[in-house]
Amino acid sequence: METRKVQLSGGTTYTISLPKPWAREYGIDSDSLVAIHPNGDASLLVEVVDDGKRTNRTTTVDVGTTDVSALGQQVIALYVVGFDGITLSDRTGITDGQQRAVEEAIGGLSGFELLEVTDTRMRVKSLVDAENVDIRKSALRLRLVALSMLDDALSAIADRDRELAYDVVRRDGEADKLFVMVTRHFRRSLENLHEVEKLNNSRSELFEYYYACRQFERVADHAEKMAAFVDQEEHPIPDALVPSLEEFGDTARGVLDDAADVVLTDADVEMAHDALARRDALCRDIEAADRELYDYGEPDVAYTTGLLLDSIERIANYGANVAEIGIQQVLRMNATSY
Repeated sequence: METRKVQLSGGTTYTISLPKPWAREYGIDSDSLVAIHPNGDASLLVEVVDDGKRTNRTTTVDVGTTDVSALGQQVIALYVVGFDGITLSDRTGITDGQQRAVEEAIGGLSGFELLEVTDTRMRVKSLVDAENVDIRKSALRLRLVALSMLDDALSAIADRDRELAYDVVRRDGEADKLFVMVTRHFRRSLENLHEVEKLNNSRSELFEYYYACRQFERVADHAEKMAAFVDQEEHPIPDALVPSLEEFGDTARGVLDDAADVVLTDADVEMAHDALARRDALCRDIEAADRELYDYGEPDVAYTTGLLLDSIERIANYGANVAEIGIQQVLRMNATSY
């Protein structure tokens, strides 16, 4: 870290010199323009003005030796880390399998489109600008998807409804799509202040929304896992155990829902503290119920029920994670710094 002395220029303007090695590295001279961004923590960010070259990130990737199964994973990874345009090239010729892998991958990515396919390359581009993205609304949507999946998974278990269970499994793709989109813009905000300005959220807010969305996505995964047990014919859940599963699931849902209200709708922070207390009580009840399963006459059924209890406990803990970030958010906004 260097320190520079602030000087008065012309009687009205404060000036400070820029480090010459930094200026040379980025091609700055006496006629260059830099952007100055004041932050709320008494710091200034000095950024090179580059006519948008750094804000529109593009890359070219040689996929000639890339396995088809890995190709889609690479496209998703490039989307998540923030690239706007991706050219995938293969001098030996683009195959139908490669094209299908790319099309399947971008089907789960918001705003990414396959614009061009030639004999030797595919060009993928993002058609959505951050100015048209509302991270808070996306988080609210992901919360709704995760909670509805959990509700329907519990109902499918209680009613042995295979069609509803299949619908829960299908909706996990929607949850993944929302979370990947939020992750993309959060990661871009870490590297590019223009992204922060376009999203109209501070980096602290974006982190809190991203963290909450991570928990929602995990809840959706467990709801999918729970719904899959409905189709298990060999060891169905006994009717006698269904009410307990529903009760525990409803409690876990309430923990998550109330905690999310604190982060996303500015609800009273006491809701977060209460959610944490209910999580603790629920985990104790689940632990007791899990011990009782050892006395159940059918080990395989007890094992399956134990897995469902484990998912419900994890969902409650994800809700607790949201409650904790909600408490941090409230303190960040209200606490006085000295």
